Amino acid sequence: MTSADRSPYLSDVPAEQAMTAWREARAAAGCPPRVEVVRVPVGEAAGRVTAQPVWAVRSSPAFDSAAMDGIAIHAADTVGAAETTPVRLAPDQFEVVDTGDPLPAGYDAVVMREHVHRTADGAAELDAAVAPYQHVRSIGEDISAAELLLPEGHRLRAVDLAACAAAGVIELAVRRAPVVVVVPTGDEIRPIGVESAPGEIPDTNSLMLAVQAREVGCTAHVTDIVPDDPARIAAALRAAAAEADLVVLVAGSSAGRDDHTARVVADAGTLAVHGVAVRPGHPVVLGTVRGAPATPVLGAPGYPVSAALTFDIFAAPMLAELEGSAPRERPSTTARLARKLPSAIGTDDWVRVRLGRVQGAVVATPLPRGAGVLTSLVRADGLLVVPAGVEGHHAGEQVRVELLRGSSEIDRTIVAIGSHDLVLDLAASRLRAADPLVTLASSNVGSLGGLVALRDGLCHLAGSHLLDPATGEYTLPYLDRLLGPDADVAVVRLVHRQQGLIVALGNPLGLTGIGDLTRPGVRYVNRQRGAGTRVLLDQELAGRGIDPEAVPGYTREEHTHLAVAAAVAAGRADAGLGILAAARAFGLDFVPVAEEPYDLVLRTGTLADPLTAPLWELLDRADFRAAVESLGGYNCAETGRRVR
Repeated sequence: MTSADRSPYLSDVPAEQAMTAWREARAAAGCPPRVEVVRVPVGEAAGRVTAQPVWAVRSSPAFDSAAMDGIAIHAADTVGAAETTPVRLAPDQFEVVDTGDPLPAGYDAVVMREHVHRTADGAAELDAAVAPYQHVRSIGEDISAAELLLPEGHRLRAVDLAACAAAGVIELAVRRAPVVVVVPTGDEIRPIGVESAPGEIPDTNSLMLAVQAREVGCTAHVTDIVPDDPARIAAALRAAAAEADLVVLVAGSSAGRDDHTARVVADAGTLAVHGVAVRPGHPVVLGTVRGAPATPVLGAPGYPVSAALTFDIFAAPMLAELEGSAPRERPSTTARLARKLPSAIGTDDWVRVRLGRVQGAVVATPLPRGAGVLTSLVRADGLLVVPAGVEGHHAGEQVRVELLRGSSEIDRTIVAIGSHDLVLDLAASRLRAADPLVTLASSNVGSLGGLVALRDGLCHLAGSHLLDPATGEYTLPYLDRLLGPDADVAVVRLVHRQQGLIVALGNPLGLTGIGDLTRPGVRYVNRQRGAGTRVLLDQELAGRGIDPEAVPGYTREEHTHLAVAAAVAAGRADAGLGILAAARAFGLDFVPVAEEPYDLVLRTGTLADPLTAPLWELLDRADFRAAVESLGGYNCAETGRRVR
């Protein structure tokens, strides 16, 4: 029985074990352990890996030379020179030199031009003695002939190439760039730029994977899209293998009826691994394709986050091995986790996070973890790995994070946690446009979650619109309960906004308000516990004497206003409480329910922090306020006012 005849997954292999199994399969199949050696001019070798040690052909500098503009002298002629007893040198006792000039014969030092007083008769006066070889670059000071410049397996940078050229090396033996061929598969996949119908998907994965390959120093190209036909996939795989050092088959790696990658790879060569204990990216395929020589193949999952991750975990190290170099490593840092992060036992959980520095410590806020959430790749500042044997981490816990962006960017990030609002997204865009080093990173955990994060020192700003049923006030009563009446906090009004029922265009069910949510056949979509919108709904229901259990869909939760609007637009729900701007974004109708304030809560000291100064300046700008109100349902009359 072949491996392809077994259950859909050979096993749930740990990532390190899977990599070992793939390496052994490549060796057994006769895949080349290295790409070929080529010789290239030194000016064309950037990014390549040395295939042999590089030795200096000549010394640098190749002669004693002047290190400064000035005069070349004999140091012994300056003995006894001082301010009160300057030494006078006749014109034949020195020679004018510029930086880099060979040191004239008979001289052993250089005096900087600004320290020389020239007299009318052409002599030079010095008021300080000079040591031998002052301001002189001696032969071989930088590089000596026959010195080892670079070892084998070194990825060449601009400074390396400059050193090689200085040492007389004009050609280098390097490993050629590995060739990666990406083969997209799927009946539903369409080329980028082609109009897609419902059920069709643009081929973004192939674009992403090819660029990832180029970023690690490879040559990459993408084939035409191959339909879900095993014979055609097999033919495309063999054709790609004939010209590639690695073939990446995109999608079809899972266990559905149209998932053919594992069987095709098994028939074409060796199926080493199908199913790895990582999340996202579990249904990865690793194997080889027969040929002269054989070629490695990676079957990447179809979800974009999974595809990107499996390339990083498996393809990038394998390609580094082909070049004989170490895999490129990103820097890492320790961070405090902004909220609880559960994780399933048994798989390495790769979580993308946003990062910022709060009260001197880096804070990591997990991004949405769905394998299809492409924006989590875009917004990520770092990667956090929860090992297979760990059930997750608690809020505030110290974790290790691999950095995807520079520390200076992280230090210039305003961390906002709390209720979702489109104004924060608009502010983030305007701030970045004004200064590319300023980032406003907002994470949506609900108003209550934001206030807790502020209390625990995990954010700069907490977005809140929590209604207190007992007093009818927003946010302020919660501050007293959560942080204490004497807490050193400020409250800045961001906007007033309309909340209402988001319904399908034309309001086909004729909904008029909260009281209609109990009508037969009305499907509601709610916000998560702790969200201010959820609190508003509960207050509206209580005021009408309606039991929440009487609202079909009350327990179904989304974490943003846009997600609620998306559920209605897709026909998965008939109504959801949210803001007018979200309804407009999806071309939906809106039934007003209430107008409420949305505030930013922060520690008082944060008001004067230079980090947040651009935000307060932005809130004062008339053009920004006009842009906010154009979104619909916003009133900026009090924007920027200090409520507390």
